[in-house]
Amino acid sequence: MNNVSIESIESSGKLSRDITISVLRLDKIHPVISGNKWFKLKYYLQDAKAKGYNSILTFGGAFSNHIAATAFAASSQQLYSIGIIRGGEPGSWSHTLLEAKANGMQLYFVSREEYNVLKRAGDSTMLKKFGNNYTIPEGGYGALGMKGAADILKIVDTSFFTHIACAVGTGTTIAGIIKAALPQQHIIGISAMKNNTGLSAEISALLQVDSLPADFTLNHDYHFGGYAKYTTELLCWMNDFFSASRIPLDFVYTAKAMYGIMDMVAKDYFPPGSKILMIHTGGLQGNLSTKPGLLKF
Repeated sequence: MNNVSIESIESSGKLSRDITISVLRLDKIHPVISGNKWFKLKYYLQDAKAKGYNSILTFGGAFSNHIAATAFAASSQQLYSIGIIRGGEPGSWSHTLLEAKANGMQLYFVSREEYNVLKRAGDSTMLKKFGNNYTIPEGGYGALGMKGAADILKIVDTSFFTHIACAVGTGTTIAGIIKAALPQQHIIGISAMKNNTGLSAEISALLQVDSLPADFTLNHDYHFGGYAKYTTELLCWMNDFFSASRIPLDFVYTAKAMYGIMDMVAKDYFPPGSKILMIHTGGLQGNLSTKPGLLKF
């Protein structure tokens, strides 16, 4: 694993009122299991090996960073892997699926209805038809995934920041961040999905609380049409952001989160003097599914 750094964004005076934005470059950790991926997986993999399993089963969509990362991580730990993929087999496989297969993952394509049943099956007999596997929930959701995500704030000193923000998928990473943050820090999650009305409940369940803490904000306004959807506006903004900062973002998660944070700054959401840390959760492989030439990095 590579070292990570915190980089300040030079915004040419676009930020005002003594507000700063910095980025925790978790995308630099590794080209495949970058960002939050390794953190969410590591305790599951340790648990699987401790219990004597030699095969991992997990869930995700055709563009899932989790699927690609699990395939690589399992292979690196001398474990077999199986991926249950949401939706029928596409006519043209995404880069994610091709990469997962190249790393030894056996892929099964199921309907969305069957997928939703299977991913909630836990270790029941419904999953036994795929063999005797250690099951990692979708996106690493669960106590072990949250435990790993909490370690993110331990790798560098983040006590300077008043706000910590990141993109949200299953809610696992943001739950870990909430758990590890200092009492005076405000946590902001930007949902990458449209109409994900159950997300707050999923995060509350992980944290084992009835209601989310007052110092946490979950924003649903920057999905750009839904999960893995993008607009010309978003891609142009990503190109401009990279030109100014030299920080690459992915259109599925991190671009939407960074766009959202900067828009919230422009709309005076943050009080004067705020020091915002954006966690770059990696997943840059998702950009490989866009048409050549749309992104300039």
